[in-house]
Amino acid sequence: MSSDNAAPDNETVWDVVVVGAGPAGASAAHAAACAGRRVLLLEKAELPRYKTCGGGIIGPSRDALPPGFELPLRERVHAVTFSLNGKLSRTRRSKHALFGLINRPEFDAALVDAAKDAGAEVRTGVAVSRVEQHGPAVPDRRTVAVVLSDGETVLARAVVGADGSASRIGAHVGVKLDQVDLGLEAEIPVPETVAEDWAGRVLIDWGPMPGSYGWVFPKGDTLTVGVISARGEGAGTKRYLEDFIARLGLAGFEPSISSGHLTRCRADDSPLSRGRVLVCGDAAGLLEPWTREGISYALRSGRLAGEWAVRVAEAHDAVDARRQALNYAFAIKAGLGVEMGVGRRLHTIFARRPGMFHAALTGFRPAWRAFTKITRGTTTLGDLVRTHPAARRALGAMDRG
Repeated sequence: MSSDNAAPDNETVWDVVVVGAGPAGASAAHAAACAGRRVLLLEKAELPRYKTCGGGIIGPSRDALPPGFELPLRERVHAVTFSLNGKLSRTRRSKHALFGLINRPEFDAALVDAAKDAGAEVRTGVAVSRVEQHGPAVPDRRTVAVVLSDGETVLARAVVGADGSASRIGAHVGVKLDQVDLGLEAEIPVPETVAEDWAGRVLIDWGPMPGSYGWVFPKGDTLTVGVISARGEGAGTKRYLEDFIARLGLAGFEPSISSGHLTRCRADDSPLSRGRVLVCGDAAGLLEPWTREGISYALRSGRLAGEWAVRVAEAHDAVDARRQALNYAFAIKAGLGVEMGVGRRLHTIFARRPGMFHAALTGFRPAWRAFTKITRGTTTLGDLVRTHPAARRALGAMDRG
């Protein structure tokens, strides 16, 4: 062990400690470990564990995976049925796969295994109480103390917070939220005859409340059925899910899991770091505001956080650490931040006029082509608006009502 990795009492100091072993945290740990650094990944649950999530893997998610990673796909999607609160259903099909579907327990565990293979050490069943960058637990200005719920202290040169939407690390950094939504989901085992009807096809239903929608994602003999709407509409969101399931003819099947989850989008001026601590994924409020898609944001921001955490760990003073943290923030805002800005505009318009979105996707070929390009990863919302004047003009016109 080098002197850089030992505290005054010879206690181990990790180069990077990552809190949370979801897609963001596992990606951060993988990136930092690939740089040859000593990395510790902490997760409060035992793996594998269930997460409320549709499990859609779009092109940007696929492209952000570790090299050689084999996706544990349960389904490849070639068709999308759109409906407007159960009406005006239309199915659009593609010769090529639009995106894939996974179960989160399998997917997350495989990402953690990839981080392990890269050299990261993983500890599960470990809850983090807080982080400290000053005080008696911190031996010097280059060190962060990660205090566990049992009182143990872990020391690091840099910390990445990837501990979900109710993040303790995010609270330390001062993450500010702009949009909070409630997602409800049911995992419904179905007979083979029902599963065959859904094979290769998903349903997206634009819902009855402003900004709401529902989905059906098939995964072999199980359908993931969920809805999402603004927080504060809990009773209406629950009623929407019940009506949605009944309308689909699935009310007679007992869900194996019923769950709920709050998604949180960051405010534009929300910080992404504090001292030697960075945040990514849900802990930073990074997700697409219109669809609330979060896996691609977790993977991409996690990889960037891991790469920049290495640079923060190497910084020998607060000024250099701050410079590296600001570079991380710039990288996030220049990419994911631009996409989130377009997503916010789309969400605002969609909340007012869901019928217009439905009509465009089901009857306007350029809108469907844009949808397929985004899901496949050949473009992004930000690139679409930046490089296509027609898309920019259309979004501007919709902004004006």
